[in-house]
Amino acid sequence: MLYKLLRKNRFFPLMFLLILSGSKCEAKDDIFIRLNQHGYLPGDIKTAVIISNEVLSGKQFSVLSSGKAEKSFTGLVGQSLGTFGEFKYSYQIDFSKLKKRGNYKVVLGSNRTAGFSISNNIYNEVVDTLMQFFKIQRCGYTNPSYHDICHKYDATSLIINGREIAEKYDVSGGWHDAADYVKFINTTAYSVYTMLFAYDFDRKKFGFDNDKNGVPDIIEEAKVGLDWLLRCNYKKYQLITQVQDLRDHDVGWRLPEDDPMEDERPAFIGIGKNLVGIYTATMALAYRIWSEKYDNNNFANNCLTAAENIYSVRNSAQDIDTTGTGHYRDNEYKGKLALGAIEMYITTQNDSFLEEAIKYANEAGSDYWWSWGNINSYAHYRIAKYKPEFANYIKNNLDVFYDNSRKKTFGEGVAPAWGSNNTMLGVTLQSILYDDLKNTNKYDSLAVTQRDYVLGRNQWGISFVEGIGKRSSRNFHHQISFLKTKRLPGGFAAGPVSKEYLDSQNIPFENPDEYKRFQTDEAVYRDDRMDYITNEPTISANATAIFVMGYYSSR
Repeated sequence: MLYKLLRKNRFFPLMFLLILSGSKCEAKDDIFIRLNQHGYLPGDIKTAVIISNEVLSGKQFSVLSSGKAEKSFTGLVGQSLGTFGEFKYSYQIDFSKLKKRGNYKVVLGSNRTAGFSISNNIYNEVVDTLMQFFKIQRCGYTNPSYHDICHKYDATSLIINGREIAEKYDVSGGWHDAADYVKFINTTAYSVYTMLFAYDFDRKKFGFDNDKNGVPDIIEEAKVGLDWLLRCNYKKYQLITQVQDLRDHDVGWRLPEDDPMEDERPAFIGIGKNLVGIYTATMALAYRIWSEKYDNNNFANNCLTAAENIYSVRNSAQDIDTTGTGHYRDNEYKGKLALGAIEMYITTQNDSFLEEAIKYANEAGSDYWWSWGNINSYAHYRIAKYKPEFANYIKNNLDVFYDNSRKKTFGEGVAPAWGSNNTMLGVTLQSILYDDLKNTNKYDSLAVTQRDYVLGRNQWGISFVEGIGKRSSRNFHHQISFLKTKRLPGGFAAGPVSKEYLDSQNIPFENPDEYKRFQTDEAVYRDDRMDYITNEPTISANATAIFVMGYYSSR
């Protein structure tokens, strides 16, 4: 590891600070400039945060064109925003007026940042990188990347009402959910829906076809999940909710093709109104895309039939599915059921579906969050196309996020919790939806601040997307990337949590904390492969990120 290598060098203390800051002057003056390391669109709001133990108010900063001595923009540092962690002062600088395309560095005295770009297509690369993660997560005969065909016999038994029966059933394929090799219907359906929704939202931006096979990459990847979801329709009115149990976590780190549990991977059978909602929504939207674009009536009709069958049991199903190991269990169902109903209405034009969507969505209300389990804004957005007042539910969320952001040095719209990066980009996603409904830029600064946070404008000065930015997450809690000793293209770290919560997990970290001086009680992040809380990538977070970064792309 880098830390261990540096310890062998007698100049370690200075070198370590240089790496953290990105320049020798930042280390010397104890000044750290945090910004979006990847770059900005020409018309973006462009800000950076400075944390320092030195008074900087009134000092001039410049934005230099890389490779040139000329100043492209100059400004003055304003008053301190207050203390931050162990730093006495914090500041925000704004260089939004700089719109010229090019490569730049921010300079403050003898301190300078790593280079970043201003360009119309700066986010195309981020989307392409995030997409690669799904190929690594592929399971079964799906042409995976970085590993061989795996888990060919899913499922080797079935668990119904807590009782395991010796019946095999084909639920091969799909994606591993995260670092482990378990597959979940809830997060898979969320990820597929989000990719299909992105394509439906803007077919030009999300219609990119990098492998030039005639099918948009996002649709091609979504179908990997769709095929698995169709297999999960175990019987007409039942679903496979999870493949593999917690034994997956007990056998140590291994490549998926070397899994000693290959012949012991049960599947759980269940149903709940929460799963009815997200499953129906995904299948109904898939029907429209495949029937309209690909004229594949057989596949499209299979999706619609599955949606109709599962939605038909909404009233008899329990509220929340309780099968499986307890992972990804929803707290409520009405938002997802509203989403299923509105997608069925858009697909069939049956007014009864719209009536139900309105009922469930009103009861769900604003959820003031975003995650695989808190997606009420998807339903409110769809319904608002017919009933504009439903946009107010999204606005309620955004107003709270905006108030939170104004109180934070780095502008986070939500408090750190497990999966915080997904939630922060969910704030941006909801801003995008509201802007589309109301044609407003009211929440643009909120949206961009969350986007920039995950790309480096945070207290650690790290981009949470592997390979994006000068300094990004690398030591993911991810078996394949670690055992293959390769990078994890598109790896997107889960993000910070509170110190109290991370400490409570008693994680046996592999390396000393290289970000120690930047940690606070409110937010802690560890770039350590043993950290399954802040440094594990998931398919659901990547799906959210693909939509957000794709929105800022220029396809």
